[in-house]
Amino acid sequence: MSALIPQSSDFGPLPWPTMDDIRRAHHVVRAHLPRTPLISHPTLDAGSCAQLFVKHENVQPTGAFKVRGGLNLMASLDEPTRSRGIVGYSTGNHAQSLAFAAATVGVRCIIVMPTAPNPAKARAVRALGAELVEHGANFDEARTHAELLAAEQGLRLVSAANEPAILAGVATAYVEVLEQAPDLDAVVVPVGGGSGAAAACLVAAALAPHVDVFAVQSDAAPAAHDSWRARTCVERANTTRVEGLATGAGFELTQQIMRERLTDFLLVTDAEILEAQQALLHDAHTLAEGAGAAALAAVHQHGDVFAGRRVAVMCTGANASADEIRRVACV
Repeated sequence: MSALIPQSSDFGPLPWPTMDDIRRAHHVVRAHLPRTPLISHPTLDAGSCAQLFVKHENVQPTGAFKVRGGLNLMASLDEPTRSRGIVGYSTGNHAQSLAFAAATVGVRCIIVMPTAPNPAKARAVRALGAELVEHGANFDEARTHAELLAAEQGLRLVSAANEPAILAGVATAYVEVLEQAPDLDAVVVPVGGGSGAAAACLVAAALAPHVDVFAVQSDAAPAAHDSWRARTCVERANTTRVEGLATGAGFELTQQIMRERLTDFLLVTDAEILEAQQALLHDAHTLAEGAGAAALAAVHQHGDVFAGRRVAVMCTGANASADEIRRVACV
């Protein structure tokens, strides 16, 4: 049975996805996407871990894990909703997820991104057939404008995190992880809105209760971290340059799940994330955007937490801007 949680009146009560929901999502996702690799790279610094694995969600067709959630959300919509269309807000990866999924079924999709977004992500959104609207200085101002467009045009507003169908789709990545390495001790997941960490909590609790789930966020945008510690959603300054972690408020659905089941929530600096990006590039031959390297940064900076353990870090995306790639390439 789904556990009902308190939720704002904008969304109404939202159920936690069940394992049946996640299994159904697994069939949806596998119809469109192959299983992504889980690799232990021999030259990548494992920190204090006994063994370190990287889950390569960066190789998805949109370059990020969120495509799983978009596909499952689109499959869950009824025909009247599809005929009206959807509107989402994002710094980029959620946007591409929705655009990709909408294109598979011919649904109108509007994406609101902050002004002057990552050019590669904006170009991808347009190439996938979505209508791109640039508005606001950051993620939170883009969200407000998306809410306005949804009300004005009768579109289905798609939250970046308060969506059970998206969580169920994202959770399929963690089903794969546990199939690929059933003797893991821990999984480390970067957090912006929290869909990845919340999904990991649900899957681990159901399939591998011995596996600890750790969340990680930039200390320059700690809203999700502080919401988890405060046990209520809070707003915080959002000054990180790591786009995928750049949220200024906690999301209720993902926070409720993390409060109950997350092992711990760690912080790292933007500079430490850059170092992890460089390690992935040079030692694992992997291009990771900042959010995609945050989990590795946590393993490197919090060695006491992971000592002697078999750990998987989620490389959640590869959609780095040209400026970001230049920073990563400078050693």
